Amino acid sequence: MTLTIETPALLFSATSLILLAYTNRFLTIAAIVRNLKKNYDEKESSTTLLEIKNLNLRLTLIRYMQMFGVLCLFLSVFAMLLLFLELQLLGIYLFGLSLLSLLISLGISFWEISISVTALRLHLKDLIKN
Repeated sequence: MTLTIETPALLFSATSLILLAYTNRFLTIAAIVRNLKKNYDEKESSTTLLEIKNLNLRLTLIRYMQMFGVLCLFLSVFAMLLLFLELQLLGIYLFGLSLLSLLISLGISFWEISISVTALRLHLKDLIKN
């Protein structure tokens, strides 16, 4: 199998957009946590505390999503460097690890979205009539 230097470069735009989306999710959830914390300090509520714990888990997952996304980008650049230096086999393996990192990041993203949907359904359960 041969790999050209352009192939790992294809991940740059996709990975950059994914990292931007992850950062936006992080910033949104962080703002929600700050508001919930303020509300909890004013009036302690077990529901608010559960929401904060749920959001804390989601923030942790987003951190790992970002970490594996950045690792994907790093490994892609390193694979390109190795291909430039004509170290084909090592470049192929690093590019494979880069794809694996992206896959892990996307898997964690799916997990985080599932948690988000479950939390939203709990909020809406009172409004939905069976």
